[in-house]
Amino acid sequence: MASVSFSHVHIYCDSLKELEEYKTLEEKLNSFSRHSWDQLDQMRSKWRDLWDGSPVIGHSDPTEWKGHQQDVVEQMLVGLGWRVTGFCDTADTRTLAITSRDGAGVRFLITAHKERSMSDFEVAKRQKTSQAPLAHLAASNLERFAAHRAGRQGVAVLGFKVKPGELDEIHAKYREKHPKLLAQPPVDYPGARIMEVFAFYKGETGQSDVDIGTLLRFVEEDEATAFAVLPGIQPVKATFDDVSLPAYCDHWVSNVVSRRGFLDTLEETLGFTPKVDFNAGVVAAGEAQIESTVTGNEPSTVIPDAIVALKDQSQVYLPINNALSEVGHVHLYLKEIGQGVQHIASRVEDLPTLVQRANDMRKITGAGFSFLSIPPSYYGSLTSRYLQKSSGLEGAAAEKVIQALKAHGVVDANDIVDLEVSREKVKAALPAQHQDLVEHVMRARYGNLYSLLREHVSEETYLRIVRNNVLVDVQGEDLLLQIFTSSILQRQAGEEAPFLEFIQRVCSERKDPATGQPKAIKAGCGGFGIRNFLTLFLSIEVSKATKARAEAEAAGKPQLARYYGSMVDAFTSQLEESNPVLTAISDAMTAEGEALEQNDRPSAQRYAEEKAKGQDRLQEISGKYKQLMRRLREEMPEMA
Repeated sequence: MASVSFSHVHIYCDSLKELEEYKTLEEKLNSFSRHSWDQLDQMRSKWRDLWDGSPVIGHSDPTEWKGHQQDVVEQMLVGLGWRVTGFCDTADTRTLAITSRDGAGVRFLITAHKERSMSDFEVAKRQKTSQAPLAHLAASNLERFAAHRAGRQGVAVLGFKVKPGELDEIHAKYREKHPKLLAQPPVDYPGARIMEVFAFYKGETGQSDVDIGTLLRFVEEDEATAFAVLPGIQPVKATFDDVSLPAYCDHWVSNVVSRRGFLDTLEETLGFTPKVDFNAGVVAAGEAQIESTVTGNEPSTVIPDAIVALKDQSQVYLPINNALSEVGHVHLYLKEIGQGVQHIASRVEDLPTLVQRANDMRKITGAGFSFLSIPPSYYGSLTSRYLQKSSGLEGAAAEKVIQALKAHGVVDANDIVDLEVSREKVKAALPAQHQDLVEHVMRARYGNLYSLLREHVSEETYLRIVRNNVLVDVQGEDLLLQIFTSSILQRQAGEEAPFLEFIQRVCSERKDPATGQPKAIKAGCGGFGIRNFLTLFLSIEVSKATKARAEAEAAGKPQLARYYGSMVDAFTSQLEESNPVLTAISDAMTAEGEALEQNDRPSAQRYAEEKAKGQDRLQEISGKYKQLMRRLREEMPEMA
């Protein structure tokens, strides 16, 4: 197995501003961060007071923020507090290196074409005489990528660091097993050697032509390097504000035609092996179905504590998706754009804080990121059944309590408790004989989360999670928090495009029962959010259906609006029905892993069978909603 680790992600975009403009924005952001944070309107006013005529950001009303036609560099600077830490201008291209406050963590390279000037010709002339051409920053790469990715912007290259002496071994493996994928043999630069291969075949491995869109790049660095990320990119001084968080590479996800083919290629060249499989029941929304496998390496890194677990990037995880139906996000992505990187996941220490910052900065400045909306019922709802279970109240009495709460605006028509409701308002709405139910009502705002985490999380943290649409999953004693941005690098609303994911892994500190000493933390603790996987898939479909419903209403098409409204309801119901099954599968997966660690094969087999039963049940639920979607479409002639 090759000793690879995460290095960098390389994005190709339409255009980039001058470095000085981004640095001006960074100065403004740093000045702004020193203000005390008050009410939103006051913060908007303070932001405008810092306005100095710079062409970077500030032209539009922050309340009219739109996700498309955004400058991805500005989004990272404003929304995440990241900074430009490297820069390179060639005659034809401009490249920026963007990192978080820990330069050893996530590293994004952003490259775009730039217009030539007379000085650019001089730059090109000097480069030809003074150093080898920078093939990894050539304009021809952008042209090739665009030609094979429907002309779209996107994540073009996944970069991996290899240990000294191993690049030739990887090259030999590709030359032996997959010579057609070799894009560039190892090239020597001052301080590094670089090799590039195409990631995918157009169809089955070895039997079809090569897809020359997405690249995998392998970098073998000397011990001391003078460049930022890659040769030719010069370091740039950067000042980070006091509230930005360092981020680290966690996993990189691709949508492909042949999942099995890509898995085989990575195993035959890098020694990667599958870690987790998500079958069609886990990732299905109505008629949309996909399969996904997480593959990766087996580094020998020992992770003794949470700090090392946060920062370690030697464990590479690459989830790979393929579509099983001709509807849904993955199918449309492949049809509209082609194979490629769906999203990049980065790990942080405090996810609710990162998301709160991004949401606040978007509302204040009109720049940055928005996030996928999650159905409120994911977090909790106040139904008669919930109230009976949590308080012991009888059915008829529970229903009367809920009706009283709805009459006072505490609970809405969808059984969702007002997130900002006060205890005083709840008490005033409750019948006199049920004043003891206040805490049950308040907890229903995040009741599903509470069933997982109990008193391990404060009410304030629960509410921050709900307000910011953070997803939560538990695997054994480990906790996973996740969130997904809306699409980035999107020219027009509704286009398929990549997105970002941010996660927080809270690893349990277990002790070895034999020695009493702390056990090493397992890389990827908390898993990959088996229930969140389905939630992401469903939320993408909900977002699309919600948008389509609004467009139909605006166009005066009430029947079509009702159709899309029914889709939203169906996707939400599928999530509610699937959640307890997903919990059972997650528990079985955890128990199976622990049994295998203890070499308890009979118990591991029993838990594997429980997991399989849960997956079969999810397939049944998926099939039911698939049929429902078909009926809805048949009842809507305009859709048919």
